[in-house]
Amino acid sequence: MRDYIRRLLIAAIMALCVSLLFLGGKQTEASMQDAKEIKTGWIWPADGVISDTYGTRQGTHKGIDIAGSLNSPIVAVEDGVVGKSYFSKTYGNVIFIKHPNNVVTVYAHLDNRLVKEGHSIKQGDRIGTMGRTGESTGVHLHFESHQMEWTFDKKNAIDPEKLLGHAEVGVAVKEGMPGNTESLAASGFLKGDKAHYVVQAGDTLTAISKKSNLTVAELKEVNQLKSDLIKPEQILVIDK
Repeated sequence: MRDYIRRLLIAAIMALCVSLLFLGGKQTEASMQDAKEIKTGWIWPADGVISDTYGTRQGTHKGIDIAGSLNSPIVAVEDGVVGKSYFSKTYGNVIFIKHPNNVVTVYAHLDNRLVKEGHSIKQGDRIGTMGRTGESTGVHLHFESHQMEWTFDKKNAIDPEKLLGHAEVGVAVKEGMPGNTESLAASGFLKGDKAHYVVQAGDTLTAISKKSNLTVAELKEVNQLKSDLIKPEQILVIDK
């Protein structure tokens, strides 16, 4: 009788341990999912007021301007690697960051640059301070986003609002605060932009080609892909 009771107790204890491990695993999984959802969103790179938006000046302004205080912090909108950090006659002190989703962000007219080419950057890391170097009429951050790479003619430019959130002249923004846009992973197509697609889990180039105006070969060509491998949250051009 005592052996029977002992066995029942042992079985009950084992069942309790297994259930606790299961619940713990679920909680960890949920936490990881929450963290991933947070990481899909960009944050504002500076404190200040929106002073100009994308597409103004007869379409030549390929970014947004945030006017603020001299030497106020500039932070990375998302994880990435510094592609360039140098002084330009037009951009002044400028930093280019390449992000995992194949977007390059540009931070221009900085007073100081705090990172160098090749540095790995985490979202929210301070990379410089606001200034008015280069061809600038006042203290502000000029911020751009580009598909795949920055080019002199800025043919790959993407309106930062589509990734960061609504930007209207006169609106105040806060450095480090999430943009007021939905997660990229929730939509597929960038908001209001049918020329770009955000890769979803389980997507293939064949499936994406059916949603686009391009064949698989054309998708690889315009996105400079060397193989059929694509990753979730990668941004693809889907229109010539």
